[in-house]
Amino acid sequence: MPHLTIDYSPNLEADIDMAAFCNHLRIAAIDTGVFPVAGIRVRAFAASHVSIADGDPQHGYIDISIRLRAGRLQERKDSATRAIFAAAKTFLEPIMQRRSLALSMEMRDIDPELSPKCGTIRDHMQKADQ
Repeated sequence: MPHLTIDYSPNLEADIDMAAFCNHLRIAAIDTGVFPVAGIRVRAFAASHVSIADGDPQHGYIDISIRLRAGRLQERKDSATRAIFAAAKTFLEPIMQRRSLALSMEMRDIDPELSPKCGTIRDHMQKADQ
């Protein structure tokens, strides 16, 4: 399970289709081959209040946080981090060329002993595949 959370400045909503960006990152995560498809969750939240850099209200930011259950090899996590960040940059490049935008991302492990899980998504995915 990777959970991708996008925290962004609300002044980007006129320029970025966040639903499309979420979907783009979901596909990028699948394409890495590192994560189980059924476990991928992508969500985006606009910050209620922001103050960025020199205070110019035109500045924007997107911060992507990826949390995943511990146990994957470091080189696979490195590769996935590079691929997902590259996908984000590609999607956002046209916007970054015309406006002030900071993009950041962090991937971190979750201790499986402290993160219980249950769900039926896999059951329903199997039914859809039949």
